[in-house]
Amino acid sequence: MDLKIVILGPPGSGKGTQTERLCAELGFTKISTGDLLREAVRAGTPLGIKAKGFMDAGKLTPNDLVMELIREKLKNIKGGVILDGFPRNLEQAEMLDKITKVDMAIDLVVNEDKLVKRLTMRRICKDCNSVFHLEFNPPKAAGKCDKCGGELYQRSDDTEKTVRERLRVYKESTLPLTEYYAKKGILKRIEGEGDISEIYRRIVKAINAK
Repeated sequence: MDLKIVILGPPGSGKGTQTERLCAELGFTKISTGDLLREAVRAGTPLGIKAKGFMDAGKLTPNDLVMELIREKLKNIKGGVILDGFPRNLEQAEMLDKITKVDMAIDLVVNEDKLVKRLTMRRICKDCNSVFHLEFNPPKAAGKCDKCGGELYQRSDDTEKTVRERLRVYKESTLPLTEYYAKKGILKRIEGEGDISEIYRRIVKAINAK
């Protein structure tokens, strides 16, 4: 399936989970700018060396550098591609259009209060980093990791105050992308609530209808 798909949705909407399954079952290749940057830095490529300078200084990597990384990655991929977490704003979307044709944008729609509940109930193991959810995937013993017995904790960016701020930032910068892709006639809004497998089936149905 030779499609280039952008997957959108607020923090906690399940973009990562659905992308991994689409890659595993339908043969898509995921492009994550975070992964690309880490790979380039680790390999010591010219772009990686440039990116490392910005990352070490605590600065955002410039859009044109990120675009070059994406362009290089696309050259080596056969088949479908899913861009996860990119573009994040209109400027990046317009730049992306100059280097490749986006065939579809999938927007996972989830009620904000449910997103807050999803994220604030997440717990991480201090020792092995296993992830649990107090409602959907609770540990067998309260506060203890099933795998190693380590102590579970709540990440600082999973508190309600922080989650609401992350959602506000998303609405400001990323939500306008849905309008951008809707005007192009390639936006598919998918209900992102309910059973994970059912959400996956909705996405596959939208892709097959393309």
